[in-house]
Amino acid sequence: MALLEVKDLSIHFGGVKAVQNVSFSIDAGIVYAVIGPNGAGKTTLFNLITGVYTPTTGTIHLDGEAIGGKSPDELARRGVARTFQNLQICMNMDAIENVMVGAHLRLDRNLLKAALRWPALKRRDRELHGEAAELMRFVGLQDYINARADSMPYGALKRLEIARALAMKPRLIFLDEPAAGLNPKETIEVDALVRKVADSGVTVVLVEHDMKMVMNLSDRILVLDYGRKLTEGTGAEVRRNPDVIAAYLGAHA
Repeated sequence: MALLEVKDLSIHFGGVKAVQNVSFSIDAGIVYAVIGPNGAGKTTLFNLITGVYTPTTGTIHLDGEAIGGKSPDELARRGVARTFQNLQICMNMDAIENVMVGAHLRLDRNLLKAALRWPALKRRDRELHGEAAELMRFVGLQDYINARADSMPYGALKRLEIARALAMKPRLIFLDEPAAGLNPKETIEVDALVRKVADSGVTVVLVEHDMKMVMNLSDRILVLDYGRKLTEGTGAEVRRNPDVIAAYLGAHA
């Protein structure tokens, strides 16, 4: 059984059909990319699956469980994490505190215990600090463990978001344009990091405009156009598809 199964998924905003009858499935342990021209419905599709939007029609199943319409926090408890196209970093916090925020669902949030500063809570905070530091090393941010978030370069902040998402210990992570705005060196670093995340056992779903990165990383690719599924397949199959060439890569490709 597939880890994620989407069937006939649609959402309408008034008369605008942003996503129309899209179906696909994702096996565990792979990198699955969603591509398409601007306005094709890629981020809207992410928002539907991760609970930001409620589908107009269609179903979403995670490990056989229906999750369509569940809230983002409910999905987080089921092992679904994501990053965003635009940075969602708490700039008034330390970098490592941003990563620790990702583990909040695994914390004891009892107010009385916190007010009394129970030793067990203090011990758990120290453990999470250590876990967050290890995640920062995992994503290549060991030089920023003691840094403020607002002192970090943009490329490092993109990887910090991934570290925070990984702090949830997800089974499935959605990365919305992780290489957007990065220079070539930073893009190579993120490319290697995404593969490293997948190799660690986390299933990755990726929206990205960098076609070299997509073709290098992806086990399967879904192509959207005007909210509809244009095709799905391996990188080689997608590259050869004349509809993809015309709609996305350009006829000259």
